[in-house]
Amino acid sequence: MNLLCRGRLKLLVASLTAIVLLTWLYLLAGNLENGRSLLLAPCLADTPAAHVLERAVLESRVREVEEENRQIRLQLSQSQGTAAQQPDGNYGNQQWGASADTGPEDGDNTAEEKNNHTECPRSPTVQKCELIHVACVCAGHNASRDVVTLVKSVLFHRRNPLHFHFITDTVANRILSSLFQSWMVPSVQVSFYDADELKSEVSWIPNKHYSDKQVIGLVRTRVTVPGEPRRTTNPGLTLGRGFNTGAILLLGAIMRIGLGADVRLTAERELMSNAQYITRLIRTSQCLYKAEPDPGPPVALFLECPAVRPHSRPEQLGAKQEVIHWNSPKKLRVKNKHVEFFRNLYLTFLEYDGNLLRRELFGCPSQASPESIQLQTALEELDEDDQCYDFRRERLTVHRVHLYFLQYEYTPTEDDTDITLVAQLSMDRLQMLEAICKHWEGPISLALYMSDAEAQQFLRYAQASEVLKNRKNVGYHIVYKEGQFYPVNLVRNVALKNANTPYVFLTDVDFLPMYGLYDYLRKSVVQLDMAHTKKALVVPAFETLRYRLSFPKSKAELLSMLDMGTLYTFRYHVWPKGHAPTNYAKWRTSTTPYKVEWEPDFEPYVVVRRDCPEYDQRFVGFGWNKVSHIMELDAQEYDLMVLPNAFMIHMPHAPSFDISKFRSSSSYRNCLNTLKDEFHQDLSRKYGATALKYLTAQRNI
Repeated sequence: MNLLCRGRLKLLVASLTAIVLLTWLYLLAGNLENGRSLLLAPCLADTPAAHVLERAVLESRVREVEEENRQIRLQLSQSQGTAAQQPDGNYGNQQWGASADTGPEDGDNTAEEKNNHTECPRSPTVQKCELIHVACVCAGHNASRDVVTLVKSVLFHRRNPLHFHFITDTVANRILSSLFQSWMVPSVQVSFYDADELKSEVSWIPNKHYSDKQVIGLVRTRVTVPGEPRRTTNPGLTLGRGFNTGAILLLGAIMRIGLGADVRLTAERELMSNAQYITRLIRTSQCLYKAEPDPGPPVALFLECPAVRPHSRPEQLGAKQEVIHWNSPKKLRVKNKHVEFFRNLYLTFLEYDGNLLRRELFGCPSQASPESIQLQTALEELDEDDQCYDFRRERLTVHRVHLYFLQYEYTPTEDDTDITLVAQLSMDRLQMLEAICKHWEGPISLALYMSDAEAQQFLRYAQASEVLKNRKNVGYHIVYKEGQFYPVNLVRNVALKNANTPYVFLTDVDFLPMYGLYDYLRKSVVQLDMAHTKKALVVPAFETLRYRLSFPKSKAELLSMLDMGTLYTFRYHVWPKGHAPTNYAKWRTSTTPYKVEWEPDFEPYVVVRRDCPEYDQRFVGFGWNKVSHIMELDAQEYDLMVLPNAFMIHMPHAPSFDISKFRSSSSYRNCLNTLKDEFHQDLSRKYGATALKYLTAQRNI
């Protein structure tokens, strides 16, 4: 009996103790909002146990508030109704491959957000074949090159028609407009906007960020704050961290409806107190800001209307779920478990063949441009049974062109006598660039026929060369490989059309000009009054069979080397007709320019005005590519004037693949003869009776 009484007494004491403890906890939670609990004795208030208990109670209260807010938001959304739903009943920006879930784990809304609440419109699901708009700011040569890698990745993953909107400067506009025009990707539109005209719209916003005036960003900057734990349940938005504006998602309906006049009002109020404008603007619009609860890298924001939640781990990535912001080379070397994944992804698209992205969208109506339709019609008219079908098809091939692949700077001369050296090359002639830059100090326009991977090799080569990286007046233009022939005249035309001087020196990259030729040619332009007459100044060509050559510093030294057999007139042994009309015997003793007449197969290297005829692009690979051009210059009544104190020397190299095909294939040679006959006929139709002499001369050979 005594044992039973003792048991009941213990139970009573335990119950009373529990009641007192629960009451104390309730009062403690109620007073936490006004500071430290009043029920803690002064001697216990600063003990570790008190801090642990206080933190536990605070976290419990926060969870209760979060749940209350979630229920309130749910009730508000039900009372306001929903936006128009699609047949499948889904909301949100599913074109971004993101979840539209806004469950209990969503972050808390502050009182400021509640007071500034704006009704948020919901966007319907993107339909198949619906046009998606992509906006990007791009300025300068280097940024234009880098943005191509971004565009490749977007085109690779796209399933919808795209409309790119580029805010650019003059340089980027020229580069990207040419690139997209020649890329000819189906169902892709491009629009350009002058950045200078738009600066006034945002110039009133103070900005100290090194990446210039960016307007809005939706990625929170992750900064470790001393004294704070690395991971928290809900890190929120700590003052001073702000947003990283490298990746931007702008939703038109929200920007127009959700913000409205609040943009300027918020800016003027917050800028007066030196607060971060972008941070405050987003936080004051409940429609735009909610903190991502997942503390894993990278920490980001997602929009509540519609919700967009980037995944935190690469293995969860979908086609359009995450953007990595590598605007600095240092970010490629950071220590992060995901860096290797993104680096490999970046390198893949860096060297990815852009021609493979010219595919039609499956199941979507064709949105071909007039140029594409015209090209397709021309291709369908070709006779596939023609033995020269491949040659004719090559003439119709549209190659991607990336102008000014590297930084380019040129200041026009005041006397309008400047001359650009114009040439073309492929990867196997890359070693000639440094020597040409040492021999020619004037501007250069080079067209390089390369694949995407080779273009990146060239970039690394140029950036590592002390000679090339210090020359800013050299324009490098990439013509991307496609087809089985080297489109030599097309590549030449790219270099010719992008020369920025009144005159051009048309040469080949395996020739070295004599020292001082640039200044000598400029004086000759004035002396021969080329501004008002049609003249083509012939620079005599020589060659050496030695890989090591002491380059002659004067005409007298060159003549001595000719007599000793160290040098020869160009192609004297294999193709004398190509340069025989230069009349080397007369050149040896001449001191003034002299005129020579056109002869069949004459192909000298000349200086002409920039508005000269372009090269005929039907001639690809080896054979007649320069001959046809000189013939048209003569048809336009250009005088061929040989310069007495100018020369250039061909440096030896391995034979090209195209000349090997010419020598080994009879069908190749037969097709070249067919193209010659067609060229003569076109020349006669274009220039009338004047051009008949070319056809007669050809038949007499």
